[in-house]
Amino acid sequence: MRLYVNIDHVATVREARRTDEPDPVRAAAAAEQGGADGITVHLREDRRHIQDADVRALRAAVRTVLNLELGAAPEIVRLAARLKPFQATLVPEQRREITTEGGLALRGANRKVCTAVERLTAAGIRVSLFIDPDPGTIDRAAALGVPAVELHTGRYARSWRKSDAALRALGRAAAHARARGLAVHAGHGLTYDNVQPVAAIRDIEELNIGHSIVSNAIFLGMEEAVRRMRQLVDEARKP
Repeated sequence: MRLYVNIDHVATVREARRTDEPDPVRAAAAAEQGGADGITVHLREDRRHIQDADVRALRAAVRTVLNLELGAAPEIVRLAARLKPFQATLVPEQRREITTEGGLALRGANRKVCTAVERLTAAGIRVSLFIDPDPGTIDRAAALGVPAVELHTGRYARSWRKSDAALRALGRAAAHARARGLAVHAGHGLTYDNVQPVAAIRDIEELNIGHSIVSNAIFLGMEEAVRRMRQLVDEARKP
């Protein structure tokens, strides 16, 4: 299973003082040294953490692969098409939210999403859609012709201590997506305590984890924080 490390909140700390440290590029290098298979960043419209210059610098410096999360705003899509990260993950975006609160609805015409998918695909970028683990939404994603979806694990992250219903729903959704020919990724709210049951779902091939790793990096350092998450994920995949 691939582990992609989201380093947005390294930039969050930097932007709290509008200074030049901590450096996301340095964080990415440490994450790769710790075993990350890829680096994820979200370039939001309000530029609350990651900045355009960060994406450019990471595109040049990342030795694994760069996964750029973005909304369907035309200016962000244009930037992504120019920079050509390995993967672009389209996510819903609201200005007042603290973090992404759910997956793309993919209802109705979805003109902005369709246009973004077409533009990114034409640029040679692998496109993934961040969606809720719902069979109908998965079917609509497949109809858009994308190669991958990322299942939102927020419900599981909120409820895993009390019930396994959300975990079972994730498993069913992952199997459904694989049956539709989609590569299946997952992420949101995954921590050192709750990651293993999700990592054990065989139909999921990639996890995106950020906040928990960056939080632990304060005490452990980025390389060691990633190494410990890497170990948990690998243990969960053993036969």
